[in-house]
Amino acid sequence: MLKMIKKANYLFEVSWEVCNKVGGINTVVKSKVPQLIKYYKNNYYLIGPYFPKKAVAEFQDKVPPDKLDVIFEKLRQEGIVCHYGKWLINGEVNTILIDYTNYLDKNDEIKARLWDKFGIDSLGTEFHDFDEPILWGTAAGRFLEEVSKSPSFKSKIVSHFHEWLSGGALLHLKDKNVKIGTVFTTHATVLGRALAASNVDLYDILDEIDPDKEAYKRFVHPKHQIEKACALNSDVFTTVSEILSIESRYLLKKKPDLLLFNGLDNSQSPTLDVISIKHLLYRERIKEFLVYYFFPYYSFDLENVLIYFISGRYEFHNKGVDVFIKALSNLNKRLKKNKSNKTIIAFFWIPRDVIRIKPELSQNRAYYEDVKESINDNLDRIKGRIICNLISQKSLSEDTLFSEDFMFETKKKVFRFLKEGNPPLCTHDLYDEERDAIIWNLRQANLTNSKEDRVKVIFYPIYLTGADNLLDLNYNEAIMGTHLGVFPSCYEPWGYTPVETGALGVSSITTDFSGFARYISKDPEKENPGIFVIPMFKKNEKKKVENLFEVLYHFSNLDKEGRIKSKMEAHRIASSVGWERLVENYIMAHDLAIEKVYNKG
Repeated sequence: MLKMIKKANYLFEVSWEVCNKVGGINTVVKSKVPQLIKYYKNNYYLIGPYFPKKAVAEFQDKVPPDKLDVIFEKLRQEGIVCHYGKWLINGEVNTILIDYTNYLDKNDEIKARLWDKFGIDSLGTEFHDFDEPILWGTAAGRFLEEVSKSPSFKSKIVSHFHEWLSGGALLHLKDKNVKIGTVFTTHATVLGRALAASNVDLYDILDEIDPDKEAYKRFVHPKHQIEKACALNSDVFTTVSEILSIESRYLLKKKPDLLLFNGLDNSQSPTLDVISIKHLLYRERIKEFLVYYFFPYYSFDLENVLIYFISGRYEFHNKGVDVFIKALSNLNKRLKKNKSNKTIIAFFWIPRDVIRIKPELSQNRAYYEDVKESINDNLDRIKGRIICNLISQKSLSEDTLFSEDFMFETKKKVFRFLKEGNPPLCTHDLYDEERDAIIWNLRQANLTNSKEDRVKVIFYPIYLTGADNLLDLNYNEAIMGTHLGVFPSCYEPWGYTPVETGALGVSSITTDFSGFARYISKDPEKENPGIFVIPMFKKNEKKKVENLFEVLYHFSNLDKEGRIKSKMEAHRIASSVGWERLVENYIMAHDLAIEKVYNKG
């Protein structure tokens, strides 16, 4: 039974990331679809851009119902082509993708109107960076305008817009005074992200800066102005976290009406039983990779290895990669000083442009597979000898298990596998590798993968697809094979990755810059910190590094039982952040917009 009664008859949700994954908003939009369908049923529509190559994989074209076909035909005459169908995700949701390529001649006219009506200075903007989403958004606004006029939709309509990228649609409705309730959600402010990326301690200077002047200084003024206009002109303005609410009050000059926390579709999360099985399976796959990555140079005890990882966009400071590297350096020094027998493997799953897999790594894998194949070819004979020796109560030794010819040939292959020097820091050859920020900072931190290092690092600069000729695991599989995800972001208005990691049964680290971290910090059932929250807010860099190091070191000293308790708590926390509970905030926002638009006077 639904806990709330909706006031809108129709919901149209507009996002640049419908059938078009760019970032985290794609997850926000699609993961809550099953819960919103419970409220709106067949009167729920998603609106996104039409990109043919992406649509082929994600979108199922269908014949539009008559009430939409009439609108589509009218818009087609204006150069706006609408495609109706279903997004191939969990939940059968009506989806409309808008092709705006024949609407390009309206670009200057749209930008001029935005200047006249809302003071948005878009002179000299780049097409793909700004003009394109504004064109699409305005086309989506035209569609919604026609919906509001249609006798088939004569009822209470609410439209929900995500980020400045959909701002063209919202501002078109306001410009034309269209009777549709509007909700605008910012998931991160344009100016806030730009400032944080420039190593500015954003929250220390919020009350000191002039946002509009600062936006010009950072060359993000058109996006900032669109975002601000949407916040000020929407019927209901929302953000996704408490910390972003603070930011919006200063940078957008508007306090959010409601907070819309992001959730997970828990129906898609594996159970702890499944996670335990898959952890063992994928951990062994990762260990096999470690053998041919490190063992040509030197070996270490694979049974005493902990696997950490960081992932996300290549935002070196925003995502806390700088802090992570320095904390790993401190961890390496401490473990060496303690003569620890533990080895920490730290993966950097951060995509960037690459040339190719390093030839020596491809060679290592080929030699490793050759040795492995030799074992497999002789496995039945080796197993037979093991069984025979055990039954005969003879000792198991190299001489009794392997033939002389087998040992001779295999040793030749092993010698060919061995190399001198240190393993590489990166799996791939990179363009301008010597100036890459991650590589350069790893070397500065003396994390060079030497034999003596207790912390080994692997920069893995490609997307984990499951077929990359290295790990051959997709992102979720790779996570499940690890022990700890590290996300020390200094700008994270929500932060999906720690909770997604927890849902996969892996402990994680986040910071109090994260909206999600602040949300779970109020959890009264919190026991073992399966998701560790590092204090970084209003801290200097040295303290940030120190605080992260302390948790990394603490986790490295946990025994197996302690790690299991931590991963169970991480899974529990993730389970508590489900859309079945958090979607109610969306219904509240929609209802508030309906009251403001339809109950006037």
